[in-house]
Amino acid sequence: MPLKTYKPFTPSNRYKQLPSFEEITTSKPEKSLLTPLKKSGGRNNSGKITCRHKGGGHKRHYRIIDFKRRKLDMPATVQSIEYDPNRTCRIALLKYEDGTKAYILAPVGLEVGAVVTSGADAEPKPGCAMPLSAVPLGTAIHNIELVPGAGGRIARAAGQLAVLSNREQGYALIKMPSGEIRKIKDTCFCTIGQVGNRDHMNEVSGKAGRSRWQGIRPSVRGMCMNPVDHPNGGGEGKSKSGGGRQHLKSPWGHVKGQKTRRKRKASDKFIIQDRREAKKR
Repeated sequence: MPLKTYKPFTPSNRYKQLPSFEEITTSKPEKSLLTPLKKSGGRNNSGKITCRHKGGGHKRHYRIIDFKRRKLDMPATVQSIEYDPNRTCRIALLKYEDGTKAYILAPVGLEVGAVVTSGADAEPKPGCAMPLSAVPLGTAIHNIELVPGAGGRIARAAGQLAVLSNREQGYALIKMPSGEIRKIKDTCFCTIGQVGNRDHMNEVSGKAGRSRWQGIRPSVRGMCMNPVDHPNGGGEGKSKSGGGRQHLKSPWGHVKGQKTRRKRKASDKFIIQDRREAKKR
């Protein structure tokens, strides 16, 4: 999907790059698949801020996405490609033969009028869902389950894809978007193709106001604060906290950059190659 640039009539337009929305076919979502979405403002049930830099933003409805794809062997026709304010990719509205409608993540190449199916006998084309045991090796996949029947969890953001590299002893070896190679049960479902809206990473808002529309509040660097407000604050000039270099810390004093994963975690046995080792090569 191409990005749209603007003539620099104003400072905010000079570097602005926004999606052209050429692939969007309708502006009205399916009402039966909408549900209210309450804003948290980054606060928990006690009213305390647990996630900073959140608040405000435009009102939204949540679109109910079918991450499980358990209507097996029933063809569905793509009715429309729509914008979803709650995620970075586009969504596709499906209509099954029995009249049921459902939203799925729209992969690259999926167009209105295309027919997709779900099941072991499905054709490996964009938008079709099938168990990992039936996917041809080397195929790009997304919306991958970690637990059979739990719904897709892996590779759901714009432009994401994983690759099925091998199969052994009831497990599929998946190369994740991070470079990690992981074993997943071959009975888990996935969707064929790469998630659409690949140019999302190249978008440039152009102004702070657009971030506020999205519910993102301003963020101040710790180095600009006083020592009482942040561990990195203080010092004369652009010093690294207190006049001397210190390890980067969070506002609560936790050193950043350290490994936070537990040394002995149950899922370690499923990781064939760590993502950090993949980046070193």
